[in-house]
Amino acid sequence: MKLGLMTAAFPGQSLKQVAEWAAPHGFEMLELACWPVGKATRRYAGVTTLDVTDLDQQGAAEARAIMKANGLEISSLAYYPNPLHPDAEHREVVIGHLKKVIDAAARVMDEPLVGTFVGRDKDQTVEANLDTFAKIWPPIIQYAKDRGVKVAIENCPMIFSNDEWPGGNNLASTPAIWRRMFEIIPDENFGLNLDPSHLVWLMIDYQRVVREFADRIFHVHAKDLEIDREGLYENGVLSLGMGWQIPRLPGLGEVGWPGFISALYRWGYDYVLSIEHEDRKFEGTEELVKRGFEISRDVLKPYLH
Repeated sequence: MKLGLMTAAFPGQSLKQVAEWAAPHGFEMLELACWPVGKATRRYAGVTTLDVTDLDQQGAAEARAIMKANGLEISSLAYYPNPLHPDAEHREVVIGHLKKVIDAAARVMDEPLVGTFVGRDKDQTVEANLDTFAKIWPPIIQYAKDRGVKVAIENCPMIFSNDEWPGGNNLASTPAIWRRMFEIIPDENFGLNLDPSHLVWLMIDYQRVVREFADRIFHVHAKDLEIDREGLYENGVLSLGMGWQIPRLPGLGEVGWPGFISALYRWGYDYVLSIEHEDRKFEGTEELVKRGFEISRDVLKPYLH
C-alpha cells in the first residue's frame, strides 16, 4: 500500500511545485484536485492542481512527465461537486465538468480513477434522492466505463454548516445507501473512496465496512475525526455532527489506524492511503499545512509496505 496526499490543501501551487515537495518527504502518490479554474466556493473546494478544461494529449504528457521526474504516481483525479443538486442548471454544469475530469483521467492515468460525490438534494428524503440518482448517475458511470475509467464515491455526508442542513449534500454516507446504489448501478467501475473519519461520528463500524464492501473500495482517504464531547453534550446527535465533529489529521482523532489498515490488508485492499488534510489547527500558512502532512506521514508510514 502506498502513501499519498490530496493536493487540495495546496491552493495556488502548480503540480510541479506540489510534486517536488511531496516526493522527498516520503509520499508516493498524489490525488490531484481538478475543480474548474477560478470556481472556488468554499474551503478547499475550488483548487485546481490539474486543469482539465482543455487537457489534450500534450498536456497529459506534460503532467505524466512531472510525476515521473519525481518518482510519483497519480492515485486519482479529484472533483467533489453536487450532481444531485435540485437546480437543473447547476447539475448540468457540474456534471459537464465531471465528464471533463473523467476524460482527463483516461488521458493522464494508466489505470484511470476519478474521486467524486454522488451529491444530494438536502431537502428531500433518501428515497427521493435515490430515485433521482437512478436517473442521473447511470449515464455518468456508462460515460466513464466507455473510457475505461473507474469512479470512486466518497462517503462524506457533507453536513458541516447551516447551508447544508438538514440532509447534507452527499447521499452516499451509509451501508444501506451504498447497497441501494450498487443495486441500481452494479457496474464494476463504480465504487467507493472510503474515508473512515465520517464513519466515526455516524457510529458505523469502519472495519466491518471494509469487510462487507471490499470489492467496491477503489481508493481510501486518510483523515481522522475528533468528537468534541462538550459540543456533543451541548448539541446532541440530532445536530448531525454540527458543533462536535472536528476533522483532524490521522493520529490526532479517534480512528484506530492499525486496526483499519489491518482490515484493508486482510480484505484485499492494497492501493493508496491518500491523506486528506482538513485540520484547521494545521492550516493558514504553507508551513503549517506541510507540517500537518508530515505528522500524518509519520503516523501512517510504519503500517505501509
